[in-house]
Amino acid sequence: MTTVEVPHSSRSVVLTVSGVVEETPDSLSLVFDVPADLADKFAYKPGQFLTLRIPSDRTGSVARCYSLASSPFTDDAPKVTVKRTAEGYGSNWLCDNVAVGDTLEVLPPSGVFTPKSLDHDFLLFAAGSGITPVISILKSALTEGSGKVVLFYANRDEKSVIFAEELRTLAGRYPSRLVSIHWLETVQGLPGVDQLASAVAPYLGHEAFMCGPAPFMDTIHKALADAGMPRTQVHAEVFNSLAGDPFRDADVVEVTEDEAADAATVEVELDGEIHNLSWPRKQTLVDIMLAKGIDVPYSCQEGECGSCACTVLEGKVEMENSEILDPEDIESGYILGCQARPVTDHLKIEF
Repeated sequence: MTTVEVPHSSRSVVLTVSGVVEETPDSLSLVFDVPADLADKFAYKPGQFLTLRIPSDRTGSVARCYSLASSPFTDDAPKVTVKRTAEGYGSNWLCDNVAVGDTLEVLPPSGVFTPKSLDHDFLLFAAGSGITPVISILKSALTEGSGKVVLFYANRDEKSVIFAEELRTLAGRYPSRLVSIHWLETVQGLPGVDQLASAVAPYLGHEAFMCGPAPFMDTIHKALADAGMPRTQVHAEVFNSLAGDPFRDADVVEVTEDEAADAATVEVELDGEIHNLSWPRKQTLVDIMLAKGIDVPYSCQEGECGSCACTVLEGKVEMENSEILDPEDIESGYILGCQARPVTDHLKIEF
């Protein structure tokens, strides 16, 4: 029995596991019971993820992000799917230890790998467990949207296909709107750029979303570019192992008089509200928003998860770590709030 009774931060909560579903020989899904008083806090968008606190004999705990494979429109409870990896401490611990009735400490849903509208036509790419956020978008688009969905799903072999039965059911339910293309490495080898560029040519007007190992996503990026899809229509989910501890409350950074006098000013729009703030040069955007008691989205504070991604509308920032953002994203104004420090005297930022 794995039991957590008290959360380690003001942002995290303890949830009970209400279901454990074996998806494939090396993957399972965990379904969480969310009490009614936490329903608003755990409302989520298709494609978002949960951050779980996992016990560790070596470090006390590790934090890992797992995508929600459920849809807020079709599933009664949030569900994350975990696949074992050879060196994956977190995934192996969850697969070996968690049972129905156990409790885990969890941060609220986060992430920006989510469509702005479900009425688009979608071109979805997934490899292995990368299907988890993709199937959330797929189910949501079919249920709530009006467009067509094309799924390209690559796996090692047939027994590795997560959600195979669910995808067959959806294909039967939406025969005129869903096309599923399965690619098996044992049969077809690894997908190549030229093959994919030809395959996606009829769908260049679609919004593309992809999740999977880095080499797979590099191939998809190149294929879409070669086929002529605009970069603004391409969205990729990137996960890195978290080095910091997102379950620790952030420290309030002290500001000297000189730093306050030299501070920039920033207008931040978050959830439809405008906040006008003083922004000392040595502090990050997340730092100053937390200091003002603003419920800014963030998780790792290390620039590794993308939870705090936002857009610079006016002004300029510098970032210490922005590796999870593509150069095209940065050119378009995307920044990480936990890494951004002001360069110009006035800025305008939108979450």
